Amino acid sequence: MPKLIRLYITQVLIGFAIAAAFVGALLAFNVANLWHLITHSDMGILAVVVLWVSNGIVFSGVQFAISVMGMADRDDDGDQGGKRDAVFDVPVRVKATQNARKRF
Repeated sequence: MPKLIRLYITQVLIGFAIAAAFVGALLAFNVANLWHLITHSDMGILAVVVLWVSNGIVFSGVQFAISVMGMADRDDDGDQGGKRDAVFDVPVRVKATQNARKRF
C-alpha cells in the first residue's frame, strides 16, 4: 500500500475516533438537551450516527490537512520572502486634467 494512502486511512481513523469522543462528550454533558432528545425519540440512534459521521468527516479532513501541512520541507529557511530585484523606483510624470471625461 502506498504511503500516502496509509497516511490518509490512519488520519481518517483518528478523525473518526476524535468525533466519537466529541459526540460522547456532547451527550455526556447534555449539550442543548441532546441526551433527552435522543433517548425519548424512536430515531435517536440514527441522529447519533448522523452526528458522528458528519463530525467524523470534518475532523478527519482537519487531521489529514494538519498532517500534510506538517510534512513541508524545512530546508529553505535561508530564503525569506520573494525576489524584489525587478522593482524599479523611477518616478514617472503623469499629467492630470480636471475634466478628464467628455460629456456628450
